[in-house]
Amino acid sequence: MDQLPDPFAQSPLAPSLEEIEAIARHVVATLPEPFRKAAAEVALRVVDFAPDDILEQMQMEAFDLTGLYDGIPMTEKSNWDVPQGPDVVWLFRRPILDEWAERGDVTLAEMVAHVTVHEYAHHFGWSDDDIAAIDQWWL
Repeated sequence: MDQLPDPFAQSPLAPSLEEIEAIARHVVATLPEPFRKAAAEVALRVVDFAPDDILEQMQMEAFDLTGLYDGIPMTEKSNWDVPQGPDVVWLFRRPILDEWAERGDVTLAEMVAHVTVHEYAHHFGWSDDDIAAIDQWWL
C-alpha cells in the first residue's frame, strides 16, 4: 500500500470526518487491481457514530463499532436480485479514534486503513476468519 495520508501532520487536533474519509479513499484507491474497481462502486460514509437503529439491530454500544459493511457481498449477488439500495461501507470516526488511542501501537492512518480494508473485504465476500488469515493485524 502506498504511503497513507497522516492527518496529524497538519494539526494536533483530532482529525475531522473529511480527513478520515480522505485516508479511507486513499486506501480504496490503492487496493490491489483485482479489487479496486469493485471497491470504488461501494458508497463510503464516514460519520461520528453508527446510527441508533444499526446499534440496536446489532446489539452493540456506540464505541464498540468502528466500521460496518451494509450490503450484499459480491459472492452472494445475483442478476435476479432487486437492488435494495447501494452497498455502503460505514466508518465510525469516534470509535476509530477511541480504539486507536487505546491500542497505542499503530498510527491513526494504519487504524483507518485496517478498518477500511476489513469492511471492504466483507463486500468481496470474505469472512472475519478469511480476513484474519490474510491480515495478521486483526489477531
